[in-house]
Amino acid sequence: MFITPAYAQAAGAGDTNSMLMSLLPFALIFVIMYFLILRPQQKKVKDHADLVKNIRRGDTVVTSGGLVGKVTKVVDDDQIEFEISDGVRVRQMRQMISGVRAKGEPAKESKDSKEAAKDDAASK
Repeated sequence: MFITPAYAQAAGAGDTNSMLMSLLPFALIFVIMYFLILRPQQKKVKDHADLVKNIRRGDTVVTSGGLVGKVTKVVDDDQIEFEISDGVRVRQMRQMISGVRAKGEPAKESKDSKEAAKDDAASK
């Protein structure tokens, strides 16, 4: 026999340690992926679900297809009805709503319109 019992025992313990060290980078990659990709995505899904759940009559909605309209009727938990033009009503699945503007929320002004308003006020 060329291998002593002490050497064989040390080799067995080293295999477990080296196996653990070879799996450590994979565990670190998984943890980093969780915090950079999975966790923010879960938060985004939760925020969208809250947004869709709180749609009320009178809200202005933007669909994922780009249509903008005013909610006229909340049909049920899955559908809403909104008006995109005078007398033109569309039913839409709630999950396909990408944005909601509340009744009283004003449209954002551009810099040009703000500067024009300041110029008008200064000239008077």
